[in-house]
Amino acid sequence: MRIAIVTFEGFNEIDSFVALNILNRVKREGWKAEIIAPSNRVTSMNGVTVHTQQPLSFVNQADAVLFGSGKLTRTVIQDEKLMSSFQLEPSRQLIGSQCSGALIMKRLGLVENTPICTDLGTRPWLVEFGAQVIDQSFMAKGNIATAGGCLAAQYLAAWIIHRSLGREAVVEALSYVAPVGEEQSLVERVFTIIETGVENVDTSSYVNLTSRITSALR
Repeated sequence: MRIAIVTFEGFNEIDSFVALNILNRVKREGWKAEIIAPSNRVTSMNGVTVHTQQPLSFVNQADAVLFGSGKLTRTVIQDEKLMSSFQLEPSRQLIGSQCSGALIMKRLGLVENTPICTDLGTRPWLVEFGAQVIDQSFMAKGNIATAGGCLAAQYLAAWIIHRSLGREAVVEALSYVAPVGEEQSLVERVFTIIETGVENVDTSSYVNLTSRITSALR
């Protein structure tokens, strides 16, 4: 599973790094999340510069794609050449966005006729573009997901892991990053958010979740 975390100049560190860290807690052969950008390096909204790990073209080959947010996203979506370089395939790729990353999803036509999650600052712009924005931290329909609020990055990461490897892999990854003593409550909350936010979810798959989490954390 190759995962592209698309990161632009002026990016929000929480969005990109939280998802990157949680996703790479999964230790499976061929599984790797990487920072992708249009240039060799990008600088965050707080001055943190990182070197990208793959060229932008990798996004089209990745198995999963996450669009992070940043202070320059409105400028990004106006770059016709950049936007045309994305040739994504929702039929085979898991695709998600964080906060203002939903503007990119909207620009690419990936969230038409579906509710969208985003941050409070981005919400008016999406509404202006005709999007249906909901007051929720996570929403997924099929292979498309959106999240709102920086720390909702954990839901996107958990969603990708759950869709790819199942619930036990989610427990394994989150137990590494949860505050000590809060492992079970964090995992339960994340699963609750994912269950609430996934359209047409089979809730029977979450029966006896507490007992499975307890067993996995021993």
